[in-house]
Amino acid sequence: MASSIWLSFSSSLLPSTLFNKNINTTASPQSTTTTKHSRILLRCAFTAASAATSTTRPPSSSSSSTKERHWKEGEFPGISGTSKRPPIKNIKKKLDRKNKAKAWVNTITEALSDSIDKKQWLQALEVFEMLREQPFYQPKEGTYMKLLVLLGKSRQPRQARQLFDQMIEEGLEPTAELYTALLAAYCRESLIDEGFSILNQMKTLPSCQADVFTYSTLIKPCVDNSRFELIESLYEDMAERLIMPNTVTQNIVLNGYGKTGKFEQMEKVLSGMLESTVCKPDVWTMNTILSVFGNKGQIDMMERWYEKFRNFGIDPESRTFNILIGAYGKKRMYDKMSSVMEYMRKAQFPWTTSTFNNVIEAFADAGDAKHMECTFDQMRAEGMKADTKTFCCLINGYVNAGVFHKVISTVQLAAKFEIPENTSFYNSVIFAFAKADDLIEMERVFKRMKDKHCLPNSRTYSIMEEAYRKKGMNDKIYDLELEKQEVLTNGSEIDEVS
Repeated sequence: MASSIWLSFSSSLLPSTLFNKNINTTASPQSTTTTKHSRILLRCAFTAASAATSTTRPPSSSSSSTKERHWKEGEFPGISGTSKRPPIKNIKKKLDRKNKAKAWVNTITEALSDSIDKKQWLQALEVFEMLREQPFYQPKEGTYMKLLVLLGKSRQPRQARQLFDQMIEEGLEPTAELYTALLAAYCRESLIDEGFSILNQMKTLPSCQADVFTYSTLIKPCVDNSRFELIESLYEDMAERLIMPNTVTQNIVLNGYGKTGKFEQMEKVLSGMLESTVCKPDVWTMNTILSVFGNKGQIDMMERWYEKFRNFGIDPESRTFNILIGAYGKKRMYDKMSSVMEYMRKAQFPWTTSTFNNVIEAFADAGDAKHMECTFDQMRAEGMKADTKTFCCLINGYVNAGVFHKVISTVQLAAKFEIPENTSFYNSVIFAFAKADDLIEMERVFKRMKDKHCLPNSRTYSIMEEAYRKKGMNDKIYDLELEKQEVLTNGSEIDEVS
């Protein structure tokens, strides 16, 4: 049972020694206002306290090291020249038509840009097809790049391949950047073999040689799927081509070793970074290491590494503090959690959606619906936008508190806020009805999930099978198993978003 101890940062709370350095305490109107908000939240949210982390490609540089080599000696037996795109004929007629149809040009290109910005991949392809049918259309590398990136982020690798082939047919020369965008589309779906196939194709093209960003893109799905033997082979390939891994590459590998408990390998990579002159750790490295130990509940190691990184000269960011808050919350160390939040206010780091989500999740895991709701109310009062994780935590909190009747109103509120209903969201709702033994409603939500083209994952089936097992409904379990095998065999499972 949570005690009713009011925590006051001006008197009773002793801040952690981790957060006493280099705090900018200069008062400002904004900081005064946010301090008031922090006290409102913290006095509300912590009355129960004491008892209870795409690879983005930066612009390429025209200068390179004289030692840099992207392919092996003798790999290209002949002299390969880069072919130029044939000149466009009747350019004057094309320009005249373009000027006459200027309004239409602007309309259709703006529609394409708008679809890309809104991440509406299907609509973007439809508009692009309309654009290609116009007399003023000219294929542009930049347009294809934006579409390939969009399709990759939308998990549409096959559509990306079709678009890439179409680009080649239109006479555009492929580049390493375009190939990497195509490879990234496959890597997001963990289609590793296809990714290696694209890499091997790039090796045969002198003008499309893979660079460190290409290799980093391919290393990530290998890490995510614990294919560490492939990572070693990629490192060897990079070394033969004199391509040095950068900090982004090493951070990806560090995260993979940490998540799978390979701490010896993780420490080896980290030691190499600390000794390196070209691949030094950064705040992402710091966040990765803190996340690894924080997620495993190893608070002492997390705090120790926080101090090491600070002594190394790496300054924390908002995400760093959110990681600490999340780790303390999972261990119900509410005093330290509140201490970090107060430090953020004093150091003028804004509380973000992730900050509130971590606090809400902490109370949700403890089944403390009262303080969970109080934190959510304060989140809205500060104008912070809730996301899918916010509502997943709220639903899980009501389940843990046994307040099942509030699940439906929470789902309705999510719909009012137009919260994206992804696999994690549906899993939370299905879990709620399964725990409430309302199998009819559970099945209804499951059907809605599939009707909305939100494919279930292994957790979805696990929740439902357990609910049926409690009722001895073996025929239902058998049908679910068949469906699950079909979904997983087709590679359609969607990883749950944490």
